[in-house]
This record gives sequence, structure tokens and C-alpha cells, in this order.
Amino acid sequence: MAQDSEGASRRGLLRAGGLTAAGLALGAAGAPGYPPATETDLGGVQDGRVRFPNWRGEAEPPPAPTPNPLPPGERVGYAIIGLGRISVEETLPAFGEAKMARPVALVTGSPEKGRAVARRYGIPESAVHSYQDLEKLRDNPAVQAVYIGLPNALHREYVERCAGIGKHVLCEKPMATSPEDAAAMVAACARARVRLMIAYRCQYEPFNREAIRIARSGELGKLRSIEAVNVQSSGTVDQWRFSHALAGGGALPDIGLYCLNATRYITGEEPNDVFARIYSPPVDARWKEIEESVSFMLRFPSGVIANCLASYDSFNDKSMTLHFEKGTVEMPDAFSYHGQQMYVSRREGGVAVREQKRIEPKNQFALELDHFAQCLKENRQPHTPGEEGAHDQALMAAIYRSAAEGRPVDLPKPPGPTRGPEPVQAG
Repeated sequence: MAQDSEGASRRGLLRAGGLTAAGLALGAAGAPGYPPATETDLGGVQDGRVRFPNWRGEAEPPPAPTPNPLPPGERVGYAIIGLGRISVEETLPAFGEAKMARPVALVTGSPEKGRAVARRYGIPESAVHSYQDLEKLRDNPAVQAVYIGLPNALHREYVERCAGIGKHVLCEKPMATSPEDAAAMVAACARARVRLMIAYRCQYEPFNREAIRIARSGELGKLRSIEAVNVQSSGTVDQWRFSHALAGGGALPDIGLYCLNATRYITGEEPNDVFARIYSPPVDARWKEIEESVSFMLRFPSGVIANCLASYDSFNDKSMTLHFEKGTVEMPDAFSYHGQQMYVSRREGGVAVREQKRIEPKNQFALELDHFAQCLKENRQPHTPGEEGAHDQALMAAIYRSAAEGRPVDLPKPPGPTRGPEPVQAG
């Protein structure tokens, strides 16, 4: 009878908590019938963080450190300004993978959309504001930073308004629609003594970080050339990206910017000159105000030549290839939101080999949110500050000029460094 009672008790524990959890609990308590729990299973707390010994054999890579997110109340609170696709489909979901950031307020032109999004993310309705009421964020101590996901032409206005109420700013790329607006945004944040970061997500993405490491390490010899392609098929003209007044341009500032910025962060250099060509089919209403395709070649001080292509009317391809003296790095989907891969080709002995690099993928939007949050907590310059975006604006203006004049154009040099310290992954 006692045996039946013990069996029933065990079955109840299994139903309530599962075999592993119940077994460990009973083992730790010294209950009969279960082995005692070990340190490998239980782990321990060190410096406020739960840690476990490595349980894997020598043939296996060691496990990643145990996640160590900040408690919700200690995370940097963001107000999301603009509830378009980039905010609703990418940035807000990324907070679920962030370790140092959380959404605490919304600014939108649609009260209905604001209420719906607020319910999904536990944001009180009192923290949902219209664009006209944005300055009310000044009185919300939970908001330390804002994320601006508005059309390009609105970036300057909202960066200046947010700086004016003392909030740090993470602004989507492209930074603005002109070099003059970009410079004004940097100046406004400097006057207000708030941080400004531009959302260059690829500079935080693990595969792109590995490409930077390979290029700087010299393990494949000198970098000789870069091919960067970012093309996609665009449909209806009924969207803000087809308005020059709102977008500031077409394929170049939207997707060509990824290619331009990548050549700069991969080489660690600023290009000397550019030669560009632009084409837009004259009979297609989509290209009345903006360019369909742009191709440009950049020449760097080290001798690296970068060939870049961006198009709004081609089958999707977001790839980058780096050609070195002793090898090649291929990155399919280098500029995509997810799905990055890396293949490295080189000679080993008398044989040419091509191997796939295995890197744990990370949510790029969560990485940039956490990086900015970490910088605010540590009071340091972000890796991609306003100066990085402002210089790209100057370079894009030169690319348009080269295409218009049909000749190479010398490129301006930034007045100082455009990047802050290298990013360190939070948690």
C-alpha cells in the first residue's frame, strides 16, 4: 500500500512539474529513490548571475554564457515614435530578445493602432501619445530614449524635438534627406547633451562583425575588392518611399546605403572618389520622382575597389563578397533582417577549399537597442553615432552628383571620427 501511495505521489509530481524538475527537487531534498542533484545540474550564483559548469565533452564547443538580462525595472525605457512596418514588424518584437531595453511609450497618428500595440506590449494607454503631444514624454521618467521609425524627411524634426525634451535618440537610417539636415541633427543633440545613434543594424550583426574581423586580421591577406548588392522588387507606388519629398531619393538612400556603409566599415577607411550611374525606366510611373537603380564604384586609399548595386526592380539579392589576396568571403543575405550565412574559400595545401562559417545568429534590432541602452547606462558614445550617418549623407550627395555629371567625383573626408567604441554584446 505504501508503495502504491509513493507511486501515486510521484505521478502527481510528474504531472505537476515534469520528470527532470521533480527529480532534481527530490534529489536535492534527499528523498529516497532519486540520486542527489549535482553542481553540474544545479549550477550556482556568482556576482548575481546564475552560472552552470560546462557539461559537454572535449569534442563539443563550450556552451554560451547563461543569459543575464537586466530586471525589467532596470532596463532603458524606449518610446517608439511611428508605428509603421519597421516599428511594428521588427523593432517592437525585438524587445522580446533584448536584455537591456524595453518599450514604455508610443507616439502615433492613429489612436486605434496605438491602443492595439500598447495592449500587446504592456504599455499603459496613458503612455500613448499623438505626434502633437510628443513633448509630454518629457514628464515620463520611464522614457530615457526614443526610437524614431518615421519616413526619412521627418527624422530631423523629431530628432530635434526629442533632443529638446532631453531624450536620447536612436534614429533609423538613412539619417536624413540632406547633409545639411544631418549636420543640424548632430548639432541639436550636442547642444541638448543627449546621445544620438543611427540604426545601422548590420554593424552589430554577428556575420558582418566576423567579416570586419577577417578583413582587419590579415588572415586572408590584403583585401582587394568588394562586391555589394542590395536589390529587391517593389510593387505599388502608393507608399511613402516613392515620394521624393518624404524619402529623399529611391534605391540609393533606402537600400544602396547598406552597400555604401558596408564598404566603409569593412575596410575601416573612407573612400577617395566615386563614379556612379543611375537608371529609371521612363514609362514606369513608380520612377517619376525617385531612381529605380544605382550603380557606383568607390576607390579607397588602400587600393580597395568597391562595386555596389542597388535596385528597386530586381529579384531579391542582398549579398556581399570580399576578395582577398589569399581567399574569398561570400555573404548571402548580408543585408537581410535574418538568414545571414558566410562561406570562406582559401587554399589548404594543394587544394582549394570552401567552408561554411558557423556563427550563432542574433536579432539585429535587439542588438542595436541593447547597444544604445548599454551606452546610455555607461555614458559613452555609441558605435554608430550621428557623425556616421551624417558622413553617409555627404557621400550619397556626391554619388548623385557623379551620376548627374557623368564623371568621377572626389569625396569629402569627415571632420573627425565617425564611429564610437566597438560594440560589446550585452548580457
